[in-house]
Amino acid sequence: MYRSISDFMNSVATRNTGEPEFHQAVQEVTESLWEYLKKNPHYLEARILDRLVEPERMVIFRVPWLNDLGEVEINRGYRVEFNSAIGPYKGGLRFHPSVNLSILKFLGFEQVFKNSLTSLPMGGGKGGSDFDPKGKSDNEVMSFCQSFMTELQRHIGPVTDVPAGDIGVGAREIGFLFGQYKRIRNEFTGVLTGKALNWGGSLIRPEATGYGCVYFTEEMLKTKGESFDGKTVAISGSGNVAQFAAEKVIDLGGKPVTLSDSGGFIHDPDGINQEKLAFVMELKNVRRGRIEEYAKKFGCDHHERKRPWLVKCDVALPSATQNEINSEEAKTLISNGCGCVAEGANMPTEPDAVTLLQESNTLFGPGKAANAGGVAVSGLEMSQNAMRIQWSREELDEKLQGIMASIHNQCLRHGSDDGNVDYVRGANIAGFIKVADAMLDQGVV
Repeated sequence: MYRSISDFMNSVATRNTGEPEFHQAVQEVTESLWEYLKKNPHYLEARILDRLVEPERMVIFRVPWLNDLGEVEINRGYRVEFNSAIGPYKGGLRFHPSVNLSILKFLGFEQVFKNSLTSLPMGGGKGGSDFDPKGKSDNEVMSFCQSFMTELQRHIGPVTDVPAGDIGVGAREIGFLFGQYKRIRNEFTGVLTGKALNWGGSLIRPEATGYGCVYFTEEMLKTKGESFDGKTVAISGSGNVAQFAAEKVIDLGGKPVTLSDSGGFIHDPDGINQEKLAFVMELKNVRRGRIEEYAKKFGCDHHERKRPWLVKCDVALPSATQNEINSEEAKTLISNGCGCVAEGANMPTEPDAVTLLQESNTLFGPGKAANAGGVAVSGLEMSQNAMRIQWSREELDEKLQGIMASIHNQCLRHGSDDGNVDYVRGANIAGFIKVADAMLDQGVV
């Protein structure tokens, strides 16, 4: 057994060289779990933590495809099947030039705990490619997706591994991937989630991550006797999660004032209302334009190459990508009176920044809890596919709210201490217990 966290992390670093994102994710979980593990040494004796950080399977493959000029291009594909102790592997596919094994292992590791928290029978996995769909024609995206699925289909299935979308993988990509799977396997099954409604998709799946993050944040605010009503909210990103987080904040009486993309962020002190949000959705989802156009249309400031955390706000919802709030930005949020930060993206807050927020008694909701709504509704899509039914929007929204409230209660149960709640510790312990006990039950496999 390891004598300290450092001993364990040295072992992880040695076995997983050159993977900083994965090391960061494991460090955060291990620090949260360490005292609990010392009080429950049977987990350490069975080396559950060692087994948890080692994926059950990693597949890396070549993806050749033809561009519109008839030229051959080559990308690299991945699927990291991390843990199946409580159900089939479940987690998104990410198509982005930054994709590498470290990022996918960090995302897959986080997915194990996130899926456990939903209480649905889903294991954890993640995959993708360094392919960039931006600027590609539909034919080029289809060519890539068909080549990618030709290999991936060997490793997935409705009771084995059920991928979903992620960054760079939207409705178009899911459609092309599903079509190729169906053609090769000659079966119509729920092998992917995030499908279109007319061929097996679920209502509110596009909204689920953003809505779920806001529902979780509302539960956090309730512990202080507060709500979103009248709150100024800073949101990063302008994609799916950010858009629907903004929509639900507006529904609950809050005022979103920022959105961002890789070019910078807009600050609209008057607030983003439903009309302005509709413009953002058309801009980003249809025209694939830049958020700077919002500033020009509505006469507000665009801060080039900057992030929204310098803006005064009551609530911050980082919903873009990993490591987008550093320690200096956390200090700015704290000094500006921000009382709550909830992660709509995966690991968007750097470890030092998390510490600062927690030490200042700022409510902090980690991504594995706060953004679990997306995978929760993906799990509900799997259930609908298996039963050949489709629940109504109202039924699904009610189920989503119930799941997010349940996740919050689990965080309270395992993270409360002297009137304060460490949501990171609570989420990690709650997620760990279910998976670890299942692993013990199933033996050394």
